[in-house]
Amino acid sequence: MITHDETPRSWNAISQLLDDKLTGPAFDKRLKTFDVPSRSAGSEGDVQLANMISDEFKALNLESWVDVHYVQLQKPDSKRPNVVTFGANVFKPTGYLAYSATGKAEGKLVYAAYGRREDFDAVKKENVEVKGSVVLLKAGQHSFAEQVANAEAAGAIAVLIYPDVEDFSFNADTALYGHVHLASGDPYTPGFPSLNHTQFPPTRSSALPGILAQTITLNMAKTLRERIGGPKQMGGVEMISVEVNNVLVNTEIHNVFGVIEGFVDSDQYVVLGAQRDAWGKGYARAAVGSSVLMELAKAFKDLVERDGVRPRRSLVFASWSAGEYGSVGATEFLEGYLSSIDRKLVTYINLDGVVMGRGGFVASGSPLLYSLLEDTMKQVKSPLNTGTVYDMAGKTKWEANVLRPMSIDDPAYPFLTTAGIPSISFHFITPKAETYTYYGTSMDNMDHLNYNTAHQTGEMTARAAQLAGRMALRLTHNHLLSLDVSRYRKDLSKAVNLLYVHVRNLVQSGELADVDPDWLSSALGSFTRAMANLNTFIKNTDMTEERGCRRANEKLMSVERNLLSPYVSPVETPFRHLLLGRGKHTLGALAQTTEPRELHTQLALATWNLKMCANAVVNDIWQNNNQV
Repeated sequence: MITHDETPRSWNAISQLLDDKLTGPAFDKRLKTFDVPSRSAGSEGDVQLANMISDEFKALNLESWVDVHYVQLQKPDSKRPNVVTFGANVFKPTGYLAYSATGKAEGKLVYAAYGRREDFDAVKKENVEVKGSVVLLKAGQHSFAEQVANAEAAGAIAVLIYPDVEDFSFNADTALYGHVHLASGDPYTPGFPSLNHTQFPPTRSSALPGILAQTITLNMAKTLRERIGGPKQMGGVEMISVEVNNVLVNTEIHNVFGVIEGFVDSDQYVVLGAQRDAWGKGYARAAVGSSVLMELAKAFKDLVERDGVRPRRSLVFASWSAGEYGSVGATEFLEGYLSSIDRKLVTYINLDGVVMGRGGFVASGSPLLYSLLEDTMKQVKSPLNTGTVYDMAGKTKWEANVLRPMSIDDPAYPFLTTAGIPSISFHFITPKAETYTYYGTSMDNMDHLNYNTAHQTGEMTARAAQLAGRMALRLTHNHLLSLDVSRYRKDLSKAVNLLYVHVRNLVQSGELADVDPDWLSSALGSFTRAMANLNTFIKNTDMTEERGCRRANEKLMSVERNLLSPYVSPVETPFRHLLLGRGKHTLGALAQTTEPRELHTQLALATWNLKMCANAVVNDIWQNNNQV
């Protein structure tokens, strides 16, 4: 029996073995098995795919299990369609937005571009009243949920969203699908899991909208725009009515898992996950990610059984359901098992949307993983057949060219901001088109993705799999976890500096009293010194000595978790991360807060949140002696 310390190959040899198992022809074949006509969450097609994945995990002799949840999914009522009425025009769109409020609303029609805050500011400057109106918005720039939330904050009673020709090139009668829950998971069990026969108080997420929301086609939108005076006019005088009759359906969903156990720290694991469901065929949305998931499971199992590779930590392969409704399956898993995975789940690697085009590359994630991403980009060949992914990203400017803020719709977002787990998503894209326009439509199919990849989908998917696989291999292979705490300093410093200037200006103007902006500088200094101390501790630790190695890794794993605010409720504010989350507790939100009492309170809590994170990674409490 070969032990982990006796693996007969170098790191380069092992990673090359993995690459060799992930080929374009293999993915051409695999993608066909996931190219199914229907896969909506909880449907027969979804269950069949779940069973197929479970059977393959078992055939590979992986530890396998199915996690069942009973969730509330909002769907159209087949007997009462949603209706938009404007004068003589009566539209019955087939697309819809899950978790819209239901009922009927009537008001004047107002156009507000993409529904960003600055768009509503522009409408206000034109003296057009949004309060009590029905707002017409273009899809894009923000998630549907953010657009609807902004419209509700501006006083609108309903929202209509359409795909404009500036952003979408598909048929003018194409329907859009999505959700408007400004959070993740089942909105009727916020903060706790949707498990059967479990008693929870009847409640609903505070992130559900209180207004109606509906998608319409481009042709429908053209008719509405013409009636209010053309594309440059923001408001009209005619009344428009919107009727939404969606219904809640209690739906059984299955998350499917396969595990390769580690040979040393088996209780620590890296999770690779992919969404299985989609509104239509969901080729780029679900088929590609599911294909990468299964080929990686097969490749890693082959590394262990045939090549004698012994990963230190465990690998978990997760197939999620109900992702289209706001990462419902993944979030319910987190809510149900957070106490089991806390301090054990090392990293989450998201496989959704890894191939959306050809020629560009973008990524989002925890700063702890930036160095790992950079190193891996240098190792994986570019799908353009010249150089590496790092060369393709622009080398010295790779961070500016590649890194993007993580969207609330990203399936990795709840892992990062709710559970405090370092997480990452990446995507091969078409340059200057960082999204795949067919997401959320029936046109997300093989032909359209093949067109976007110049008919190189199989090869592109192989490169994506190699990149995800090498990151997972590094995280499970090395004695020391590939989490670089020094990469947090830049992002935290930027956020703290913006807040510092904001607080200092309010203090100098007399609008804020009894507050010292140097509190922030002190907290940032504590964090910086703590990270430096941790790096020193790691340098002075013999990584071949199991106890010291384990201790160093536990400190590294604590950084993300301790950036979650302990002062907000996970039910009311699930995205608790101080820097990357959403809510009044975040550094970004504080930099825009002007109410003195609220700012004073939240500033004190944020300051101590940073201090606590610093304290968590220094020496034992009896050796601390105010080091940070």
